[in-house]
Amino acid sequence: MLKANNLTKVYFNGTKELCVLKGIDLTVAKAEVLSIVGPSGAGKSTLLHILGGLDDPTQGEVFLDNISLSALDDTQRSLIRNTRFGFVFQFYHLLREFTALENVMMPGLIKRVAKKKDLKDQALELLKSMGLSGRVQHRPSQLSGGEQQRVAMARALMNDPEILFCDEPTGNLDYECGRQIHDMLLTLNRQKKTTVVIVTHSRELAEGSHRVLNIFDGRIISG
Repeated sequence: MLKANNLTKVYFNGTKELCVLKGIDLTVAKAEVLSIVGPSGAGKSTLLHILGGLDDPTQGEVFLDNISLSALDDTQRSLIRNTRFGFVFQFYHLLREFTALENVMMPGLIKRVAKKKDLKDQALELLKSMGLSGRVQHRPSQLSGGEQQRVAMARALMNDPEILFCDEPTGNLDYECGRQIHDMLLTLNRQKKTTVVIVTHSRELAEGSHRVLNIFDGRIISG
């Protein structure tokens, strides 16, 4: 479903350059749960952002169903990110002035392909599946970290993505909340066959994935 060939990423700072990815090759199969693990600074998040079309490699290509993301213009890539991809980050990026329900509805409102009532019903169902039926009218400041992350997950699922990219989704949570989020991702994969790519520094939380990819110093060392 997703294939990366020889991904290299170099950041330039004046006369200095930092090579973060050093020739990464990988494939992600449809309905697979892939965890990418490694120490801080290994290149995990950079790799995830390139796979999700949020950043460009310095060299190499990413293919989605044999279509090169690099060959697409900004509008085409934005369409893929909004319709086929979903993203969950370590920092929840919820809009503080809106309720949990409004935050979850936002991708559908931007997409403008359904009536507002239908979007509301869908958002309510997603929040219910996250155990947040009683929190739909709460703003982010009124929610715990675990609750905010579940709202962010519901928002990421609003457009029914084929691939869900998760960048340290449990990084700001305690162990129990982190385990709940991880279990929800695995349940989502089992029930809806959503492909899930997870970046985490926790090898324990990577358990249960179909495959674990180990990255060190910008290179895949196993997996």
